[in-house]
Amino acid sequence: MTDTQWPRYEVFQQDKEGRPHRNVGSVHAVDAEMALQNARDVFVRRPQTVNLWVVLASAVIAKSRQEIDSDPAFQEKTEYSSGSEQSFLIFRKTTHRQSMTYVSYAGKIAAASPMTALHIAVDRFGDQETYVWWVCPEEAVTVSDEQDIESMFDQAHDKSYRMPREYRLLSEMMQLKRESD
Repeated sequence: MTDTQWPRYEVFQQDKEGRPHRNVGSVHAVDAEMALQNARDVFVRRPQTVNLWVVLASAVIAKSRQEIDSDPAFQEKTEYSSGSEQSFLIFRKTTHRQSMTYVSYAGKIAAASPMTALHIAVDRFGDQETYVWWVCPEEAVTVSDEQDIESMFDQAHDKSYRMPREYRLLSEMMQLKRESD
């Protein structure tokens, strides 16, 4: 039996200029351009967004703090590759708070391999407790074009967002129940 799912892309959203991109979920798509469109449809319906990134999930190396701490090769700083350097994007999860459950962009690192980039990231960004690290090659990331900002994100600004408590459904249902009794 063959897999009938389209590839999964991780979605990173930047809600305001100057703020880091953070992972908001994933979408399935045939290619990166379709993934950007799907990400816009799924994640930009109401919140403010100025930029989206998508990356094929298989291009992301994810390691928890426990995995790093229990890996002897990582502790010995084993060199994983001696190839030419490339740019890697580093993301990390720094809290267990429910409202902040996603990884956020920490920075860019030049390294010969994703694991070498992770070594550098732990040294460079390890000043704050980090629960999960993500590393992906910068070339694997597809970024929304600046010229497409208006067509991709402006329609979300016109939509009003209503909090669930604004819907009087429960009180209306209680009233109907009282009337039927």
